[in-house]
Amino acid sequence: MRFSNFYIPTLSIFLILSSCQKNNARAQQVIKNGSVETQKPNSDYQPVFEGQTRIKAVKTTIPYQVEVLNTDLGRPWGIINLPDGRFLITDKRGHMNVVSNDGKQVFKISGFPKVDSKGQGGMLDVALDPDFKANNIIYFSFSEPFGEGNLTSVAKGKLSADMKNITDVKVIFRAEPSYDGDKHYGSRLAFDKDGYLFVSTGERSDKVTRAYAQKTDNYLGKILKITKDGKPAPGNPFIGKSGYKPEIYAYGVRNPQGMAIDANGNLWDVEMGPRGGDEINLIQPGKNYGWGDVTYGIEYSGEKVGQGITQKEGTEQPVYYWDPVISPSGVTFYTGNIDEWKGNLFIGCLSGEHIARIVMKDNKVVGEERLLADQKERFRDVLDGVDGNLYAVTDSGKLYKISKK
Repeated sequence: MRFSNFYIPTLSIFLILSSCQKNNARAQQVIKNGSVETQKPNSDYQPVFEGQTRIKAVKTTIPYQVEVLNTDLGRPWGIINLPDGRFLITDKRGHMNVVSNDGKQVFKISGFPKVDSKGQGGMLDVALDPDFKANNIIYFSFSEPFGEGNLTSVAKGKLSADMKNITDVKVIFRAEPSYDGDKHYGSRLAFDKDGYLFVSTGERSDKVTRAYAQKTDNYLGKILKITKDGKPAPGNPFIGKSGYKPEIYAYGVRNPQGMAIDANGNLWDVEMGPRGGDEINLIQPGKNYGWGDVTYGIEYSGEKVGQGITQKEGTEQPVYYWDPVISPSGVTFYTGNIDEWKGNLFIGCLSGEHIARIVMKDNKVVGEERLLADQKERFRDVLDGVDGNLYAVTDSGKLYKISKK
């Protein structure tokens, strides 16, 4: 361990893959207790409250259709809409693409800084400046070679009018310390209504770095809140407190690759556990979410994590967890054209190879559905589109559109 402070034509595939009724009948299985999870858990841990895991299944009743708009997007990681409805999609290899509304045209943007793309690293998430229409500025996270290793960095820059170049690039925040590893960068971005930027960071996976998630003098395993210039956001819970980095909003997280703000302004993260223990968390300022000390998962070796406890005074319980894991990545709250999906949380699942639809009521999970499981894809990110449709990108380079039939 070492620490240190053009245009590319593509074919669009238009496939009506299934209606919701046919898709669920073929792909979603439900066991006797009504859960969509058919596998045995890795541990014998019990939930703290009813509905914390293996909630009863729900099934979409409104017919919907699934289209594959593009099959050749490289290694996409994050997807957002531009104001005109086109897509801005990051490519893990170190660049971004502007993709037309129908998925047919792909323009590569040049001018980004070097990324460390080995393992789970690379060009990661992207967010538009709240004043993007006036300034054309975007923010992006990436694994930056730094010191004797790499780290999660956040930068901003200005897109050219033709969207082919980015200029005035400046790194505004680095999640130090750097580490010579290739995993758990976290790295989702989300602006709140006041124009402050939430950033999620992972604890870099290895046991030697795991302890940093519980320590508050560093930026690993944290939810951060910063200004557009990378400074601590006003009102952060630890400003002026000795032993705490002022950018920290919450801590004790493992690898939060999903983060979104709901209609009420609540911040949620979805993070990967070890063997079991993937979590949905309602993120509140100053709270400790326990990773390193408490978890519903176990080590990959089968041993217990730490003392093998799921509760500890001073730590928050997950709103929901999975065992075995689904490997949740990008998330979004749906506001689109399918009425029964409105307000639901959609999660792109990697090892789970489906999109999870999570129904909530009063900040509790009350239903779960597995969508597109028949596609056998690792869904990396999902998008609540400005046109009222749901979109998703996969590790295999596909762009999916899910719309009301």
